[in-house]
Amino acid sequence: MAKDVEGTLRKIAQIGYTEIETGTYFGKTPKECKAFLSGMGLTAPSGLYMTTVMKKDWNKTVDQAVEGGQSFMGCAYLTPDERKTIDDYKKLAELFNRSAEVCKKAGIQFMHHNHDFEFQPLEGQVPYDIILKETDPKLVKLELDVYWATKAGQDPVALFNQHPGRFPIVHLKDMEKTPDRAFAPVGTGSIDFQRILDARKIAGIEHYYVEQDVCKIPPLEAIAISFQNVKKLSV
Repeated sequence: MAKDVEGTLRKIAQIGYTEIETGTYFGKTPKECKAFLSGMGLTAPSGLYMTTVMKKDWNKTVDQAVEGGQSFMGCAYLTPDERKTIDDYKKLAELFNRSAEVCKKAGIQFMHHNHDFEFQPLEGQVPYDIILKETDPKLVKLELDVYWATKAGQDPVALFNQHPGRFPIVHLKDMEKTPDRAFAPVGTGSIDFQRILDARKIAGIEHYYVEQDVCKIPPLEAIAISFQNVKKLSV
């Protein structure tokens, strides 16, 4: 992507993908970006952002997302400095609620994308529970990264059953069957994706994305393998 945005996106489309998740407009205006992607047969229904944007330029960012055709906006990641205490998470929940109100007025759904640290006990509580309990379930949805949830010892389907309808988007990311449990192309590791997608109605899943943070083979090869294996799943 750093060397050839258009060429890379065209290859992604050629593999068979029709949707991408982003947080950038590739140097174009949102409207230009929407047309740019459409010309390749791609759409970007959702984008992920940092809390710094939510605290500073959120209204403008939401307006741009509307122009770019997005239906979902979410928190991409929480930095270590902003999640040291349970009180920090309570403040983040307040920020999510406020940010989600702005999104709602624009017809966009807000969500939070997890990693593994949200499930690690802190001060006798589980941070993910704080996010779930202290945010409005209609305003703030969850984008479940199944790899990070699994790595943290969570069962994605159990989370769906406990919080029905709260997971409109999931990241399909596999885990190697090795001691270090590294990232792997979908369908080559240890996660049962069919079981997860079988629960899509209770979860409320509308979109699912292949994601792989680090690839041991060229990324385009990795996502081609993932695409073929996702195609084999019954959805």
